Amino acid sequence: MKTAKVLRNGELVGYLTKNEFTSYTFIYDDAWFSNPEKPALSLTLPKNTKEYHADHLFPFFFNMLSEGVNLKLQARQFQIDENDFFALLLKIANSDTVGAITIEPKDD
Repeated sequence: MKTAKVLRNGELVGYLTKNEFTSYTFIYDDAWFSNPEKPALSLTLPKNTKEYHADHLFPFFFNMLSEGVNLKLQARQFQIDENDFFALLLKIANSDTVGAITIEPKDD
């Protein structure tokens, strides 16, 4: 099981976890979820539910990755399997993203 912190402008929004057997969980942080002024992470992950489960990487996070040749080049550069989207997300989406969302490994 691997877990990453999901940040919006450096503020903790929640946690993305890759469970065994390639299922995923996204959980809003308590402080973010309980604050009505904080927006939902995305339209597909509204704040009316605190915890989400999927058997594939959530589209919101998948769309943060490069596509095609760029994905293959990044996977080769970081020596990560190009089908390991979670590992690629941790490596790529921690600093240079288009929007306000970044992904960082969770310190255990």
